[in-house]
Amino acid sequence: MNWLTNFVKPKLSALVGSRKTVPDNLWKNCPKCGNMMHHKDLHNNFNVCNSCNYHFRISIDRRIEILFETKNFKEIKLKKLPDDPLHFVDKKKYTERLKENRKKTKRNDAFVLGHAKIDNNSIIAGLMDFEFMGGSMGRAVGEGIVKSAKLAISHGVPLVLFTSSGGARMQEGIISLMQMPRTVAAVELLSKNKTLYIVVLTDPTTGGVTASFAMLGDIMIAEHGSTIGFAGKRVIQDTIREELPIDFQKAEYLKEHGMVDIVVHRKNLKETLSKILDHFK
Repeated sequence: MNWLTNFVKPKLSALVGSRKTVPDNLWKNCPKCGNMMHHKDLHNNFNVCNSCNYHFRISIDRRIEILFETKNFKEIKLKKLPDDPLHFVDKKKYTERLKENRKKTKRNDAFVLGHAKIDNNSIIAGLMDFEFMGGSMGRAVGEGIVKSAKLAISHGVPLVLFTSSGGARMQEGIISLMQMPRTVAAVELLSKNKTLYIVVLTDPTTGGVTASFAMLGDIMIAEHGSTIGFAGKRVIQDTIREELPIDFQKAEYLKEHGMVDIVVHRKNLKETLSKILDHFK
């Protein structure tokens, strides 16, 4: 027993301990078809399943990398607004939630604005960050939308917005809801100044964002398979007491019913935007 404890066990422990640990994120399962993909293959395929074309959600940084390349995107700083106007508390303070999300995303809020280029076309690009409190629209996001519209007009370039949001930010109450008419007014400003406004709807785009600036684009593009709607499917079914189609609120369903102009695979999105911008230029 002493021989096993004192000699064999330490040798086995040393052998096992010397092996390199295998990262747990090397493989990703597709939630739609169950296909298992190596992380490099997934990355090379634009974070899309190579079996069923399921589009994984991606970060803002990854989207910038795919569409513009980092060198062609110059971020514009947004005005810092006071936090927690209502001193809101649910399970925790709103200020604590903001601190947690800022630490996680390394960004101040759920909207990123920048000067960007797609091929030879200069644009103002705005991107919503679902990783920051579900991309919810509060005062800071509303301010970002308004500023993006004003910049597009002053620079004489198109505005392209990439939406991804669960809707209005409940922690800001009526202030959050007021961003809906505010952003609609910003879109109206674009129209009056004949500035092209393109919306790219990504998964998910819902709630107050869908009910305001997200559905007012001159050209409406949606990524393949994106969920786009106002209220949730179950809420609607319980209200009207009818079974809804399986693909209800999906990008393809919206295109079929005239709510979206183009449904595009992520790998073709840059090319599609480039062609549209070339045409209008």
